[in-house]
Amino acid sequence: MARWYAVYVKSRYEKKTSKLLEDKHIEIYLPLISRLKQWSDRKKMVEEPLFKSYFFVRTDLKNYFEILNTPGVVRFVCFEGKPVPVPDNQIVAVKEYVGEYDNDDFEMPEDLHEGQLVEIVHGQMKGLVGRLVSIKGRQRIVIDIEAVGQSLPISISRSQVTPVRHNV
Repeated sequence: MARWYAVYVKSRYEKKTSKLLEDKHIEIYLPLISRLKQWSDRKKMVEEPLFKSYFFVRTDLKNYFEILNTPGVVRFVCFEGKPVPVPDNQIVAVKEYVGEYDNDDFEMPEDLHEGQLVEIVHGQMKGLVGRLVSIKGRQRIVIDIEAVGQSLPISISRSQVTPVRHNV
């Protein structure tokens, strides 16, 4: 049965090595995030690995040596000499995180202001409505959610909410 495993690769070889494994028809997952990089003469959005020198392969280990012998692969992440499977729910959580990842240079839209009602539109709390209490930098906000007769403050990514356009 195929399971996910973490593979350690040479520094800065994540993309090259994952491509080599894909060419061998081995399922890989390399979580990438976009970041704005600044050089002396320019700025550019670049995709880089979420986990430096790691990515995930889905295999039943019959391809163990084929994967190990791929240029750039150093080793499987092991415990007591045996590759450790990564639970599917952890891969799903990483995929959700990457899908909702906010770039460091995200600009806060003008349509959000303290005291405003917002609805959570992404993530596990999708559908909840709360009042925007404060704006924490460019990416995070704090909202109060009414639950069990009490107000609960929640820090959340700006990308997970949208203003409520009607009275709730």
